[in-house]
Amino acid sequence: MAKQFSARQSASLAAAISAILAAAPAAQAQQTNRVLDEVIVTATRRAESVQDVPLNIAAVTTEQIEAQGITNLADIGRRVPGLFVIDQGPRAANAIIMRGLNANPVNATEALGNGGGGTVATYIGEVPVYVDLRPVDLERIEVLIGPQGTLYGAGTLGGAIRYIPNRPQFDQTTVELRANGYMLSQSEGLGANAGMTLNLSKSEIFAFRASVDYLDDPGFIDYNFLVRVPGVSDPEPNFAIAGQRDANLAREKDADWQRTLSGRAALRWQVAEAVDANLTYYFQQQEVGGRTNSHQAAFNTHPYESAHRYLEPNERDNQLLALEVTADLGFAELTSATGYSRYDELGQRDQTDLLIAFEYSYEAFPAFSAFTREVQEDTTLNQELRLVSTSDGPFGWIAGVFYNNYESTSSTEEFTPGFSQYNIDIGLPGALRPDALEYIAVSKVDLVEKALYGELSFDITPQWQVTVGGRWYDYELDTKVDDDLPLLFTTIAPDGRGPNDVIIEFKDGGQSESGTLFKFNSRYKFTDDVMGYLTVSEGYRIGNSNGLGLCPGPSAAVPCASNREFQYFPDSTTNYELGMRTEWLNRRITFNASAFYIDWNDPQLLSSSFVGGAPITVNGSGVRSIGLDLVVDAKLTDHFSLAGSYGYARAELTDDAPDLIRTIDDPAQPGRFDPIGEDALAGDRLPGSPQHQGMVFATYEVTLPDGGDLKFNYGITAISDILTRTGMRGGGESLGGYSLHSASIVLSSEIWSLALYSKNLFNKYAATGARSSTRYVQGVTDENGDSVLLRSYYRDVLRPREIGLRINYKFSL
Repeated sequence: MAKQFSARQSASLAAAISAILAAAPAAQAQQTNRVLDEVIVTATRRAESVQDVPLNIAAVTTEQIEAQGITNLADIGRRVPGLFVIDQGPRAANAIIMRGLNANPVNATEALGNGGGGTVATYIGEVPVYVDLRPVDLERIEVLIGPQGTLYGAGTLGGAIRYIPNRPQFDQTTVELRANGYMLSQSEGLGANAGMTLNLSKSEIFAFRASVDYLDDPGFIDYNFLVRVPGVSDPEPNFAIAGQRDANLAREKDADWQRTLSGRAALRWQVAEAVDANLTYYFQQQEVGGRTNSHQAAFNTHPYESAHRYLEPNERDNQLLALEVTADLGFAELTSATGYSRYDELGQRDQTDLLIAFEYSYEAFPAFSAFTREVQEDTTLNQELRLVSTSDGPFGWIAGVFYNNYESTSSTEEFTPGFSQYNIDIGLPGALRPDALEYIAVSKVDLVEKALYGELSFDITPQWQVTVGGRWYDYELDTKVDDDLPLLFTTIAPDGRGPNDVIIEFKDGGQSESGTLFKFNSRYKFTDDVMGYLTVSEGYRIGNSNGLGLCPGPSAAVPCASNREFQYFPDSTTNYELGMRTEWLNRRITFNASAFYIDWNDPQLLSSSFVGGAPITVNGSGVRSIGLDLVVDAKLTDHFSLAGSYGYARAELTDDAPDLIRTIDDPAQPGRFDPIGEDALAGDRLPGSPQHQGMVFATYEVTLPDGGDLKFNYGITAISDILTRTGMRGGGESLGGYSLHSASIVLSSEIWSLALYSKNLFNKYAATGARSSTRYVQGVTDENGDSVLLRSYYRDVLRPREIGLRINYKFSL
C-alpha cells in the first residue's frame, strides 16, 4: 500500500526544522566559524545573494547536484518546494508544475512534443528553450516560482527554470573526467555514464570550453506480450494451450532502456574590457526503448511488466546555437541573447486499444493490432535585448525587447497490419492497402511572438524598495491541419484513389492577440539579516489550435473537432505572494518562507474530442491555488549541516466546468465505450501534483589526516497523493504518496572524488502516473468469440533502487 504524506510525517518534518533552530544557539557557544556558503544568483538580472532577492527563488548549486544525485528535472522537483515534475520515465514529455497550476489529467504522452507542460519556461543560459537537460558542468540551476514576464523574454504562467552553465575561463586550462557505474534492483544489465569537460585558455581574452557525456541506462520494465508477426500473430492467444504463447508473442527484457548523448562547445571572447561574447552550441540526443509502466491491473502482469503489443521506442534530438553578448555601457549593462534551436522527434506507440474501443469492428479480426509512427520537427528563433541600469542612485531600471518565431511540422500515422487483407477476404469491394496505413494527421504551426518588458525600482529609504513592472505582448499564430483515412477509402469504402494514395488538403486556422501584464513588488529590510517582500504579478500563456480538422458532420468516423473544440485561447494568472528571507547566528542558519494566492483565469484544460476521443485542450472558467513554501539551511557544527523544505499547495476549480471530464460510460452500461462528458464542480482539486511535499538532507563531513575529505550524505524526499483527474471524476484515482531515501559516502581531495551511493535506498514501489482510467479495464470479443482485453489503462512506476559508484578527476594542463 502506498504511503500517504500523513499528519505524522508533517509533524516529523516540522520537528526536524525545529531541531535545527533549537540546536543552533548551543552550537554557537562551541564554534565560531560555522557559516553557510553564500549563493550568488542573477534571477533579477543583477548578481546578488539569493538571500537579498525579493522573489521566491531556489538555487541548486553544482555541489548540491553532485551530493544529492540530481540527474533530471524530476529530481529537482522533489527538492524544491512549489515545484513538481510528473515522473513518467524518460520516454514521456514530463510536465513541470509549479504551485499546483495544472488542470491536465495525468495521462500518457500520446501526442508529440518536447514536454514541459506549458506553464513554466526553461532557459539555457539567456535563451528560452525547453529540454530536460542533464545537469552536467553547470554553475547552478535557478528555480523562480511565479510569473516572470517583466524580467524575462518568455512569458509564463507559473515560473521559470534557468540552467546556468559554467562559462569558459580565461585563467585556466583544465580537464575533468567523470564516470559512473550502477545497477538497478529490477534490471539484468548494468548502467554507465561517462563524460569529460575541457577548459582551454588561449589568452587573457579568449577561451574555449567543451563538455560531452554519454548515458547508457539498462531499463527495468519487461515487454513480454509483443506481437511476433503483426497482422498474423494472435495478440491474445489462449495461454492455456501449450505453445500458443511462444508461437504468437515475443519478449523483451528491460525494454525501457535509455541512451543519451549530451554536451556543448563554447567560445568566449572578451572583445574589449567592457564587452564579453559567448558563442555556444548545445546538443542532447536521446533514444528510449519503451515506457516505464505496468499493466498489473488491466492484464494481471508483474509489477515491472508491460503488456503493450508493440515496443514503443522514441528518439529526441535537441540542438541550440546561442550567441550571448554583454556590454558595459557605463550607465547600464546591455545584453543581447540570440538563440536558434531545433527539435526532432521520431516515435512509435501501440495504438490497438484506441481502435478496438471504437467498436468499428476492428476487434473482429482475430490478429488485429495497430501501431503508430510520429514525426515532429520544430525550429525556434529567439532574440532578446535587455538593458539593466548600473548607477548607484535610488532608481534602478530594466528594459527589454523580445522576439520569438516558432515553426513546427508534425504527423501521426496509424498502421493496422493485415486488416486490409482481412476485409478483402470477407468480401469488401476495395483494393489492398499495401502500407496498412489506416489514419494520418498532419499539422503545421507558425507562431510569431513579440514583447516589450521592464521594471522600475525606487529606494524610498535605504531599507525600503518599491518596484513596478509591465509587459506588452503580441502574438500571431497560423495553423494548417488535416487528416485522412487511407485504408477506409481504399479497401472498405473505396473512393477511387490508388492503393498508396493519401489525400491531405490543409484547413487554415489561427489566432492573434495582444495585451499587457503588470507587476508590483515591495521589499523591506528590517535588519541586515531579515527581509520581507510583497509581490503582485501577472502571467499569461498563448492559445493554439488543437491540431484536428473540423468535423464534416455529426456522424464523422475519424477523430475531428467541433467548432468549440477546434482551438483554445490564452489563459492568465494573477499571483499574490508575501514572503520573508532571514539569516540567523551570523549566517549559520537561513530560514525563508512565503505564502501565496493565485487566480487562474480561463485555464487551458486537457480534454478529448467527442468524435474520436482525440486529446484536445479547452478553456475553463477559473482556478485558485493557495499555499506556502518553507526552506531552512543550517550549519550546525563544523562537520554537520542540515537542509529541509516543505511546500503546500491547494489548487482547485472556482467555477463549475461542464463536460470537462471526457471519459466512457460505466462498463456495465450497454454503450460502455460511448464517449461522455462529466461535469467538474467548483471546489474540485486539480490533478497532477501533491498538496504536500517535503525534503530533509543531512551531511556529515570530516577532514582526514592526509588533507582529504570524507562526507556522509543522507536525504529523504516525500510527497502526498496526486489525483489523476480533476476531483477524481470520470474514473480518476488517487495515486498514493510516498517517501524516497538516498544515501552516499564521498571521499575527495582537491582533484578527485569517489562516491558510493544509493537512490531509492529501500526499493520503494509506487505509481507515479497513469493512462486513461480503470473504466477501460474490460474487453471485447473477436469473430471467433474469443475475449480481447483492453490494455488502455496502466500505471507508470517509480524507478527501483539504484546502487552505484561515481568517480571524478580534475587536473590542469
